[in-house]
Amino acid sequence: MLYDDNLKGFIRMKRVLVSAVLFCILINAGCSKNQPEDSRIVTHSHKEKGDIVMKQNLLCLMLAYPENIIGVECDENGWVYVAMKSGKRILYDDKRTKTYDEKMETPDLQDMMEQGYPLYDIDNLLDKGNDPGRVRVYAMLKEVYGESRKQIEANLVTVRFGYKNCRFNSSNKAAESLKKAGVELTELINKHKSVSAFIYPVGGTYSYRLISGTNRLSAHSFGTAVDLSVSKYDYWKWASREQGQKRLDSYPKEIVRVFENNGFIWGGKWGHFDIMHYEYRPELIFKSRYFAGKPLSDECWFKGIETEDADIKNYIQLIDKALK
Repeated sequence: MLYDDNLKGFIRMKRVLVSAVLFCILINAGCSKNQPEDSRIVTHSHKEKGDIVMKQNLLCLMLAYPENIIGVECDENGWVYVAMKSGKRILYDDKRTKTYDEKMETPDLQDMMEQGYPLYDIDNLLDKGNDPGRVRVYAMLKEVYGESRKQIEANLVTVRFGYKNCRFNSSNKAAESLKKAGVELTELINKHKSVSAFIYPVGGTYSYRLISGTNRLSAHSFGTAVDLSVSKYDYWKWASREQGQKRLDSYPKEIVRVFENNGFIWGGKWGHFDIMHYEYRPELIFKSRYFAGKPLSDECWFKGIETEDADIKNYIQLIDKALK
């Protein structure tokens, strides 16, 4: 009798466990079925994530430099290149593990695109080393804006910015974008006169020079950067982080938004802060606008982009074909 009672108890327990398992399976199945596709968790290997991000980065580069980049190539060894109109190829990823300083000195396109630019208002200085846009691939800049000082200066035009004539590079709509930003800033000043002191007098645009303490050309050397009204607390080499934070606290966010809407990044969003500095870098603006914070999906890696545009559709097809 005791054996029978134990057996019956075991059978009842087994039925309860099986029922519980079946219930959980049904609940999970229902959740998966009713869950919006965009919010489902998709797991990817490290390589898959890298491949998706690479495609997104390449698309942003093609959107940013449509007159210079004509395609993407992958050789028999798996090296990926951006193909330029000139016939040159620029390596996307040299597959080397680098320190921060090495990325600054010998970057590839992946290094340049790695850090996401925060396309939103910030209240605090970014951590040192978080410098989206501070890494520049000079092979790309030279292809777009001029190989030499002579070529760069041949591309410069005069832009009326506020009450000053500034020289800026006409290639890739850089000068056009600065001019548009200047018009919008004038409108902003008409509404809020106090912001004028943060803009004028303009500190400078084109200046062919090296970045202090390095052998790297400044973005100003290509005529693609503008320094606004200068404060002694604007630059990380001139001021402590506490002083830089105080300057950031007082800085009108409306000025930053105007420039970002026209393809410029702001040095105030670098850990190595450069608050007076704005630099024309449309590839980073595109990446933040279309891909920041979005889940990675290999089936639709370009989600968020307007695919009805013929040029964009062509870029996506070129990338998928090269990296299939």
